[in-house]
Amino acid sequence: MSESSNFTIRVYGIIINQKKEILISDEFQLGTKMTKLPGGGLEFGEGTVDCLKREFGEECNGQEIKNIRHFYTTDFYQKALFYENTQLISIYYLADLKEPLQFKVSEKPFDFEKMENGNQSFRWEKIKNLNIDEFTFPIDKFVVRKLKN
Repeated sequence: MSESSNFTIRVYGIIINQKKEILISDEFQLGTKMTKLPGGGLEFGEGTVDCLKREFGEECNGQEIKNIRHFYTTDFYQKALFYENTQLISIYYLADLKEPLQFKVSEKPFDFEKMENGNQSFRWEKIKNLNIDEFTFPIDKFVVRKLKN
């Protein structure tokens, strides 16, 4: 059977601080408000850990991460929400932020002036207080549920 297969691979960081809080990203992308874990798309020719490091550098004002260890990779079929006929594979790593912190952390969700594509803000939320339904994507909901258990 010869069929064209489309996959998109996303790589995310789970950053937990000493107060048992997780770093959350609130973004406006593709005309949509999104609450998710920080990270993004794997580029061709890039390893998954290198992707995560690049994404944190791009999204978090040059922020470096360390102590990167695998947490979870999608092990069920997940259709990509924004791409037709595409399967999503998501890889999650636990990681720590290298001091000093290079980006602003807010107290409230979507802490930016306008809902314009590309705008993003970050906040800490206690793991025990996480509302799974607050997360936009099904795979993030699954991983947050796994974290809480």
